[in-house]
Amino acid sequence: MKNYEELNGLELDTIREIGSIGTGNAATALSSILNCEVRIDMPEVRIMGYNEAIEWIGGPEVITAGVLVHMSGEINGIMLSVQQLEFVNMVLERMMGRTISSYEELTELDRSALVEVGNIMISTFVNALSGLAEITTRLTVPAFAVDMQGAILAVPMAEFGGQSDYIMTIGANFICHHQAVPCRLLLSPDIRSLNFLLKKLGVLDGQ
Repeated sequence: MKNYEELNGLELDTIREIGSIGTGNAATALSSILNCEVRIDMPEVRIMGYNEAIEWIGGPEVITAGVLVHMSGEINGIMLSVQQLEFVNMVLERMMGRTISSYEELTELDRSALVEVGNIMISTFVNALSGLAEITTRLTVPAFAVDMQGAILAVPMAEFGGQSDYIMTIGANFICHHQAVPCRLLLSPDIRSLNFLLKKLGVLDGQ
C-alpha cells in the first residue's frame, strides 16, 4: 500500500494527467452552464500536505465558499471545489446578472447556482477519472459552505488525516470573455482507493 508521499515519478505523472484531463472536462461543462466559451490554461496538479494546501488557496483565515462531495463505490474519498470570490462573481454575473463584494450578500438563489456549478464541475471531473480507469464511482448530494478556508479543509483532514497528511490539489485559471479567474479543486481519495486507482491505470510500482 502506497501513501501519497511514496509515489514514484510515473505514478505522479499519471495523477497529473488525470488532473489535466478532468479539469479540461470541467471547463467544457462550465462553458455550457455559463453560455460562454471557457478555456483553461495549463493546470497545475500537485500533491501537498494539508497545511501547504491551505496556504496555496490563500491562507486559513480567508473566507471562501466550498462545494463538497463524497465519493463511494470502487473509489472512496472527498472532492472539494473551492470557490473564491473572483470565481463566484464570474458565475453570478453570467447566471444571475449581478456580482457581490462579500459572501454575506449571497442569496439562496445565488447559493443554488454555485452548488449547481460546483457539482457539475466535480461530477464531470470524476466521470473523466472513472472513464479513464474503467471504474464505478457514486457521488453524494453536494454540500455547500461559506467559512474560513482552514475550516473548510478541516473536513477532509478529519476524515482522511489519519491515513495520510497529503491531498491532491488541482489549480488552473478559467478564462471566459478574456477574464481569467482561479479555479481550485481538491481531491482526497482514501489510501485503499489511491492504490486501487493506480493499479487500474496500470502504473502501480511502475507496472
